[in-house]
Amino acid sequence: MHPFEKILSVSTEEIELELRGVTEISWSDFWLNPRKLRGSDFLMRWSQGVWSEKRLIDAINKTKEFYAIAYGPSGTAPTDDVRAFELYFERLEAAGLGKIKRPDLLVFKIVDKPFVDKFLTGIGGEEELPFIKETELQELVQKAIIAVECENSLWVAEKMPAYNSPMKPQKRLGGKLGLAKTAVLPTVIIKEEDRMPLSKWQEENKIPIHVWHVFFDRAYGLPFEEAERLVREGLIEPTIQTFQAPGGATTKKAIYKYYYYYAYPLGISNERPNLIPAYIEDKNGHILPYVKFEGGSLNILQDAINVLRSY
Repeated sequence: MHPFEKILSVSTEEIELELRGVTEISWSDFWLNPRKLRGSDFLMRWSQGVWSEKRLIDAINKTKEFYAIAYGPSGTAPTDDVRAFELYFERLEAAGLGKIKRPDLLVFKIVDKPFVDKFLTGIGGEEELPFIKETELQELVQKAIIAVECENSLWVAEKMPAYNSPMKPQKRLGGKLGLAKTAVLPTVIIKEEDRMPLSKWQEENKIPIHVWHVFFDRAYGLPFEEAERLVREGLIEPTIQTFQAPGGATTKKAIYKYYYYYAYPLGISNERPNLIPAYIEDKNGHILPYVKFEGGSLNILQDAINVLRSY
């Protein structure tokens, strides 16, 4: 799958928007996206992903104790224009780097900020990171205390039906504590297809990876090593979901949903984002509306500060 389609793939369970009265759009007439963005969900997915990563970076940098930068291909891509976002991935693919899997963020101690900024200036800016071989980035990578894989969900965590529901022995888990398969509660998600690449990156670079999952009202963090232990011990099972790419292709993927009980509280929202109307327009004036995420802020909690201080 092309990296642009992969990054914008949406679980069919999350596709809720529809253009009423529109059965087909002639995407060949659009200047935007030769891989055929088919609906508002994919544009919203792009906006949501950009927003959540920026929110995490801003939150870490506000601590005055730690410093975060975008590192993975999606995090260093353009953030204000979906067409520029797509062309960025075209360049990545043309360079033969489209299938590289790197964590989304690197987190440093604030004392290393001058070094990091100087390094980035020397390579032409943060956006050039995905186009440089990792062997040439070791001086930067080895300064990091952790790397972060980012996920996000369109939910208010504390209003999810099973939020604060106690875990109970589950027959399918051999009597181990858990919740019903249908329970709707905050989880930290890792895709099966990402487990091996993340494990390999962590082993090769000797930098611990954490997964940070952002909801509207709060965020949770989970060390990758802890996530792997939970799977090995049978406490978390894979869930099979169907994902749809912008071009329409669907694939079934296994994902792991780790109850937030296993995670550490990462942050709480002190300002909700604004959901504002946006749209793209083709050369003939045809409009496709979507919702864009703007603003909002997150405060990093002491639990997370303590985790970062431990490295």
